[in-house]
Amino acid sequence: MTIQTMDDGDARQYTVGLIGADLQASLSPALHEREAAELGLRYAYERLDLAVLGLEPQDAGTLLGEVQRAGFAGVNVTHPCKRLVVEHLDELSPVAGTLGAVNTIVFSDGHRRGHNTDVSGFRRGFADGLAGAALDRLVVLGAGGAGAAVAYALLSLGARRLTVIDVDAERADELAATLDRHFGSGRADAAPVGELEPRLHAAAGLAHATPTGMGARGGLPFPADWLHDELWVADVVYRPLATELLRAAHAAGCRTLDGGRMAVFQAAEAFELFTWARVDRRRMLRHFATLVGEDRAETRAQAVAR
Repeated sequence: MTIQTMDDGDARQYTVGLIGADLQASLSPALHEREAAELGLRYAYERLDLAVLGLEPQDAGTLLGEVQRAGFAGVNVTHPCKRLVVEHLDELSPVAGTLGAVNTIVFSDGHRRGHNTDVSGFRRGFADGLAGAALDRLVVLGAGGAGAAVAYALLSLGARRLTVIDVDAERADELAATLDRHFGSGRADAAPVGELEPRLHAAAGLAHATPTGMGARGGLPFPADWLHDELWVADVVYRPLATELLRAAHAAGCRTLDGGRMAVFQAAEAFELFTWARVDRRRMLRHFATLVGEDRAETRAQAVAR
């Protein structure tokens, strides 16, 4: 494995990366690099795909050492490494420490500090796109890294009661217990998948944080007739933006929030942590819209070619 060393002749140059699996569809490199160009920064964002590098998720610590020695300013981390990297860090932000999950690591003076900008990214995206939405009884579907971040964000926004549901019941129980300890007894609980339908019927909002609906796989995480018009629905998936779940929710009369704002706002905070530069979040949202449009055009062109 060879990681290109950063040219440190220019103090305004930054090299960062994304560690995880199946990264070719990620818009993070283009999103970061376009904002850097607007700010006049020399900035390179590399995909560090475990499969391409011939590594297993458990090798994430070794990869961190490689990129740190190569002079990277930091890295983003995605599935399946958000929890695995924690043991290889020197320090965690308070949120990352509570959740035991990291999506941004900053290298400074040989020190590794882990952050979770997914939490602040979803929180800001929710306030921006679902302002005034009811927070009295909520369901979070998915207890992985994204689900943990979304649940934490919703409780920090004032959710009165939040239920975590996941196919891995033990993982859901662990997350609910962590949230209950942090936010106060009675704020979070877990329920088995079999209780999803009645929980949705009684809920004011649903945050979907599983891979269902992502990319070519598509699909719904549950039957569309479980939705009702007093439910808001937020999806963390951003490729495609209009997931089957969101289309079904719109048809059912629900307020909806796609995954675009979370993707942009978590990236904006990570960028600022890497560079100490202040970004223009509205400009980044416009960049993202352009990237999504380019992606749609390329997908249509490929379909025609086939």
